[in-house]
Amino acid sequence: MNQKRIGDYGVRIGSLPAGPRNKLSDVPGVTVGHWTLHDDTHHTGVTVILPGEENIYLNKCVAASYVVNGYGKTAGLVQIDELGVLESPIALTGTLNVGLVHDALVQYTLDECAKAGVSVRSVNPVVGECNDGTLGDNSLRAVGCAQVMQAIAAATVDFDEGAVGAGAGMICHELKGGIGSASRRIRLEGKDYMVGVLVQANHGQLADLRINGENVGPAIRKKVKDSVPPRAEEKGSCMIILATDLPLSDRQLRRVIKRCAAGLVRNGSYLGHGSGDVCIGFTTANRLREGDKQPLLQLTQLNEGLINRAFRAAAEAAEEAVLNAMVSADGVTGKDGVYRPSLREFL
Repeated sequence: MNQKRIGDYGVRIGSLPAGPRNKLSDVPGVTVGHWTLHDDTHHTGVTVILPGEENIYLNKCVAASYVVNGYGKTAGLVQIDELGVLESPIALTGTLNVGLVHDALVQYTLDECAKAGVSVRSVNPVVGECNDGTLGDNSLRAVGCAQVMQAIAAATVDFDEGAVGAGAGMICHELKGGIGSASRRIRLEGKDYMVGVLVQANHGQLADLRINGENVGPAIRKKVKDSVPPRAEEKGSCMIILATDLPLSDRQLRRVIKRCAAGLVRNGSYLGHGSGDVCIGFTTANRLREGDKQPLLQLTQLNEGLINRAFRAAAEAAEEAVLNAMVSADGVTGKDGVYRPSLREFL
């Protein structure tokens, strides 16, 4: 799919250089897959983030989560916060599909570990959600095990953005939202490290929309008038996934992913009461092997005096990822007959 992104319109977000794809998959080993359904009654799907080719249950990543505003129905964050590790792929979907997708990730883990001859008694699947019930009938719960397995099988470094996968039914700043991604490169001691962000953008009000500090929302509102129903207040949610190969502790990673909220704010979000804004992050630099019996383990972490570089990378990538979600998404007509245009129609 030949998709437009915000950079194609001459917009440059921030000061740090982007990675070669300017996507989450610039972090080596990370891939993303989608399963999407668009029809008369559905605009839904699932997006799966794979942290590497290794069995993630057997090679856990250091991880962290941070809830900016907790109007959400995520699964798996309690154990991430307690143990500081990720042991499953991360899946994003619509609100009412969380349980079904959770079950699918359990089955995926059991199948993968069976291939390795490993018995599994417990696993912590991680599932995030935004509500896709405005554009489609989410009570039909169209995403289950087969769809998650298809998304995993489709995972690639050159994944699509916009109204695909978990982004199919998203609305962002009252225009069409979706899946978006961006990355930033940090150089330390002569080596490049990547910070990548992927968002499921379903938040914000049009009047507040900003691009590089310019409040473009009011001008767009004049063009769409009442054809795009205004939201009385901000609601809708944004899931933010950050990946990096920078060696960080789970405490440091939590500090970094908090800064993704700055990217949302720079685009005009006020992180409203009805918006579930949740950050999940992992690093591929530090792996913990399942069943490792060594009494002492050594992990490498960034010198805290240099962490501002990672903060800026997270904020810039999150800001650009939201705009890429909006620009990449094709306009969609919802079940109520209302057309939600793409941001690119106004650029």
